[in-house]
Amino acid sequence: MIVEVKIPSPGESITEVEIATWHVEDGDIVSVDQEIAEIESDKATLPLLASSAGKIKINIAEGQSAEVGAVACTIDTDAAGADQEDVKTAVSDVAEPEKEEVKTEPVHEVKETKIDTDADSKVKISPVAKSYMRHNNISVDDVINGLHRLSRSDVEAAIAAKGAKPDNIDRGVTSESDSVTDDKVIKMTSLRKKISERLVAVKNETAMLTTFNEVDMSAVIEMRNRYGKKFIDKHGVKLGFMSFFTKAVTLALKEYPMVHGFIDGENIVIPADKHIGMAVQTPKGLMVPVVRNADKLTLDGIESEIAALATKARTGKITINELNGASFTITNGGVFGSMMSTPILNPPQSAILGLHAINDRAVVVDKQVVIRPMMYIALSYDHRIIDGKDSVGFLVKIKELIENPLNMLLPSGKPEDILLDL
Repeated sequence: MIVEVKIPSPGESITEVEIATWHVEDGDIVSVDQEIAEIESDKATLPLLASSAGKIKINIAEGQSAEVGAVACTIDTDAAGADQEDVKTAVSDVAEPEKEEVKTEPVHEVKETKIDTDADSKVKISPVAKSYMRHNNISVDDVINGLHRLSRSDVEAAIAAKGAKPDNIDRGVTSESDSVTDDKVIKMTSLRKKISERLVAVKNETAMLTTFNEVDMSAVIEMRNRYGKKFIDKHGVKLGFMSFFTKAVTLALKEYPMVHGFIDGENIVIPADKHIGMAVQTPKGLMVPVVRNADKLTLDGIESEIAALATKARTGKITINELNGASFTITNGGVFGSMMSTPILNPPQSAILGLHAINDRAVVVDKQVVIRPMMYIALSYDHRIIDGKDSVGFLVKIKELIENPLNMLLPSGKPEDILLDL
């Protein structure tokens, strides 16, 4: 029986996607629920799973665009029973180390062919490749003859496989052909194209400004050092800086609500909920998963949610719903060593907080020069709806709460306000 595997919908507003990667070859034997491809839209990447076991026939090539609902491939389930050995072989290709795969060969598989005079040198072939070659009556010699040429990177990879280092003593150019290198050309993905369009639109359509401040991280670092182990033992997650800044942002937004407002036609909308986006760098590009109702979460709840969303984003398991709905974004360039930057807005949001590296610097405290762990923070904002007073006040509020984290427990953020009923 022929089973059609159709392209699922990543979200309501998406009608077209792109086949980013096929994890199997045409004619391979696949198992039920095996991940056979990755589908990429302009917002997220999602896996394509085999609905049945059998032999696969690919209809849409890698890198090709297709409409949601189109048949990406078909699976011949009648081939599953006849080729059970191939199914086991394909699974073992993922589960077992390749050095073990090469040692165990079925009698009917293609015999490995020597590529030089060394009797011990043989071509390493994965079980899936062997199965594919057998079905198409292709020998190792046919595959080798089909190669265009060996590049320097191929030779270096072979040297590295032997545990040696490439000998680079001959750096002289002996001929014009020796000096030619192959430029690497990478096709832009749908996600990367969309990111490019949005970034250009932000620069052209907003009046973006950035204000800066610096934060003494001593109190937060001391709290992490003192309670970090107990925090992990109780909550099962590390205590990081992002939870402190997220909590501080939600409290600052209550005092400066316009900072997470956005323009809707001729109106300004100020969301009631505090959904905070967290910029995450992934192999596919920058994604911004959303921590929903962050103001109602404890620090461990925020840390757990950030960790789960970041893992989903980096492994391509994030959903459209987990990327939509944020009214404010935090981006942390400090993890890459950035000292200072001007983060760009994430539309339709009107502000974004940028965190940076923590460095020991000389600062004046009580008229004394001391060394403190300092971080520069930046707030980029749309000056069309956020005034300078609000943007600066918001950033100062963040600074005050991080430098005195226990004040996050108080409604006003300051114990003297409670004492004086201010």
